[in-house]
Amino acid sequence: METPLEARMTSPTPRRARTRSVAAVGATALVAAVLIPLAGTSAAGATGELAGSTLFANPYSTTLEAAQSLSGEARADAYLLGSIPSAEWFTSGTGDEVRAEAQEYVDAATAVGQMPVLVAYNLPFRDCSQYSAGGALDTAEYQAWIDGLAAGIGDRPATVILEPDGLGIIPHYTTIDGATEWCQPAELDPATAASDRFIQLNYAVDVLSALPATAVYLDGTHSGWLNVGDITDRLLKAGVLEADGFFVNASNYHYTANLTAYGTWISSCIAYVTQVNPGAFGECGNQYWNGGPANNWTGVAMSAFGEWSSGNPDPALDTAGVDSRYELILGGVEPSTHFVIDTSRNGEGPWQAPSGVYSDPEDWCNPPGRGIGVLPTTDTGNALVDAHLWIKVPGESDGKCYRGTGGPLDPERGIEDPAAGQWFVEQARELISLANPPLPPLTCTVEVTGTRLGSGWAAAVVIENTGSTTLNPWQLSWTFDGDQRVNAVVVGKYVQNGANVTVTPHKLIAKLAPGAKTAFAIKGRGAASEPWLFRLNGQACLSK
Repeated sequence: METPLEARMTSPTPRRARTRSVAAVGATALVAAVLIPLAGTSAAGATGELAGSTLFANPYSTTLEAAQSLSGEARADAYLLGSIPSAEWFTSGTGDEVRAEAQEYVDAATAVGQMPVLVAYNLPFRDCSQYSAGGALDTAEYQAWIDGLAAGIGDRPATVILEPDGLGIIPHYTTIDGATEWCQPAELDPATAASDRFIQLNYAVDVLSALPATAVYLDGTHSGWLNVGDITDRLLKAGVLEADGFFVNASNYHYTANLTAYGTWISSCIAYVTQVNPGAFGECGNQYWNGGPANNWTGVAMSAFGEWSSGNPDPALDTAGVDSRYELILGGVEPSTHFVIDTSRNGEGPWQAPSGVYSDPEDWCNPPGRGIGVLPTTDTGNALVDAHLWIKVPGESDGKCYRGTGGPLDPERGIEDPAAGQWFVEQARELISLANPPLPPLTCTVEVTGTRLGSGWAAAVVIENTGSTTLNPWQLSWTFDGDQRVNAVVVGKYVQNGANVTVTPHKLIAKLAPGAKTAFAIKGRGAASEPWLFRLNGQACLSK
């Protein structure tokens, strides 16, 4: 049930230094002395709460990095996915190194007044040293790493997804039912390994929650994994009452409706065992037997392969029994622990592997026929759900999937899958084509041609409106990868705040009809490198 995190990890550093150089052509003639500079203004500040904030899309993400070496439809797919906010993973390094990496990433988000989402993934013996082996050596090293991460965030708004699988896989853990779990590393002391995990997580919650504008969420696994009472017990031991809540479905595929129900039940169970009947985790209704007053206590195990709802005619998809059970035991107590959901790849739900075909179907590993889920948002329409996030970076491979065979081909796909974390062209296309709801396409292109001019550069920028709506006026914005400065814009004016630039055209070229092109010239100083992502009236463009 658990999902190895080998490929959930993206690079822990924003790839802000890896831009492509502008094509060298004779663009100097396009640059004239016409310049209408505007004074810069500071970006609007975001609040410290995730709910209601605007999520940050890194203009130098690993997805856009992959796009630079692609062409045609594959390039357009990477640009489309890279234009949408996804989380940034921090997975290694010393305290000083993670401080610098986090500071750079949060700096970029703060500059545009948006909310960065950071995944902290560095626990000792993470993933039980399986597919995603690594992490800090011990508790002291982990605490120093968390201190560095917190220092990099500082007093700026940020959201931290704290240790995916950190509560789903605990070394030498005994569940509330008395069962000994499978993760039994010989290197760890069975007497202290589980308690060390909770010490580590509680320390992280305390340090990160003490920051004035940071929201922290703990691992809540997913609706096809731990039962509600079990994960509630683990969350409370890890300090969820001191955090902002928990996250579900990190890098997995379960339906949003099912996860919303599951998260609500966890929140209800937390309320029950802390306010109504302390410690009674076994009385919490869960997904593995859905009996309750609404169905006369005639429960069945719920199925992961359909969308759950109250009153669903399929008993295995009906939440009414569990919902009514919580209404009964909670009385007037309301659940109040919030959560977030990873919707990056759950548009078609989880893969139901063919029966009897594979000895280990690895249903978590690049499963076929999956689609993008709902777009990231902090306006979910549910008071308990603070956000739908893309915690996993969609389009990046889960690893080389052999499904119980000797490889090297993925027998379900007939090809060799890319290594973990590498761009998977075929999967990206599949996720987009099966997105539910459908992903709107990019509606503009930008082509930059330029040349060096002494210590500076000059470039011609051509914009095409490939959408169906006339833009009048239009604005083009981008973020430089360093300390470049604009000196002049022909037939337009500009505002530059730090690395962020917005160009507004002269009224003579302000109207851009569908299918039409326009152009302007720009001159500046600094490195002659082309930004990876342009936005036309706030909408991302494909860079040619």
